[in-house]
Amino acid sequence: MTEDPDLLDDLLRLAAAGGTEVDLAADPAAARARYPSAPLILIGSDQAAGCLRAGMPRRPGVLVVGLNPIDDDVWDFAESLGAEHLALLPEAEPWVVDRITAAIQPPAAGRAIAVIGGRGGAGASTLAGGLAVTAVRRGLRTLLLDADPLGGGLDLVLGWERLSGLRWPALAEAGGHIDPPALLGALPQRGDLVLLSFARDGLTAVPSDVMAGALAAAHARRDVTVMDLPRHLDDAATLALQAADQAVLVVPAELRAAAAAARVAAVARLHCPDLSVVVRGPAPGRLKPREVARSLGLPLAGALRPEESLRNGLERGDAPTQDGRGPLAELCGRLIARLLVAKSEAVA
Repeated sequence: MTEDPDLLDDLLRLAAAGGTEVDLAADPAAARARYPSAPLILIGSDQAAGCLRAGMPRRPGVLVVGLNPIDDDVWDFAESLGAEHLALLPEAEPWVVDRITAAIQPPAAGRAIAVIGGRGGAGASTLAGGLAVTAVRRGLRTLLLDADPLGGGLDLVLGWERLSGLRWPALAEAGGHIDPPALLGALPQRGDLVLLSFARDGLTAVPSDVMAGALAAAHARRDVTVMDLPRHLDDAATLALQAADQAVLVVPAELRAAAAAARVAAVARLHCPDLSVVVRGPAPGRLKPREVARSLGLPLAGALRPEESLRNGLERGDAPTQDGRGPLAELCGRLIARLLVAKSEAVA
């Protein structure tokens, strides 16, 4: 959207480099019909004030672009419009080409699995970490997302507490206005595993719009997203559960744990119908996994017996299932395979 012929020439050239053509609108009135649905909006600095006066709706994927130097007022206009970035040419040309390319690529349509503890200390975080590590071992680009503000932190589960990168508080300060490639590139990561977790202090809840931005980035850029959710769902965790293709409830093989998990299951299945249960031993009262699943009215996804080597490894900072051996690794392999089969059936 621009009437500046020099800026238009540059943007047409950058769009061609990004492999696409553009729809040109001279002003907000001409752009309004296409504004909500276009994959990317490039507003020329000459039209930023007009867009603000016209009350153009706030939406993701809006960039204000201008030729350097620009008037100082343009920065304020861009912020008021909710633009993700103000890109100044020619310095920002490579970034603009990358952003155009990302906008026209078909989304990866990644799959998401949520893990919820039936009661405190059920082992949901360990299972979530194991699922993420297992997915990466299978060659899948994976995001491990910590949505439990009162948990111990998934960075500790992976042994990543000293790894640099953004956590939820920094992302919340940015208001979630970070494009997917930039967001994922700024998080702690090793290889194809990326982590979004809480810091040790500060933020105790994730704003819903920030969670929505993180989920959109994951859906577009990750093959698999594993989410560790709290038992008491806040707005952000509810949003995450609704985005999950499958959810797993982890329940210790104890009578009181099963009773507590029944309340969690009743709420969780409202937001994710594909809910199953993993029963974790030991069973002091000899309660069998199928009995726990039957009492909850949920399909049994698997059972876990105690692993001394797993407990010791977590204390040393070893990520769960990193060696690919043991009951947890076997269960995670089955759950990831089930997730991928569901994806293949959906594509077919």
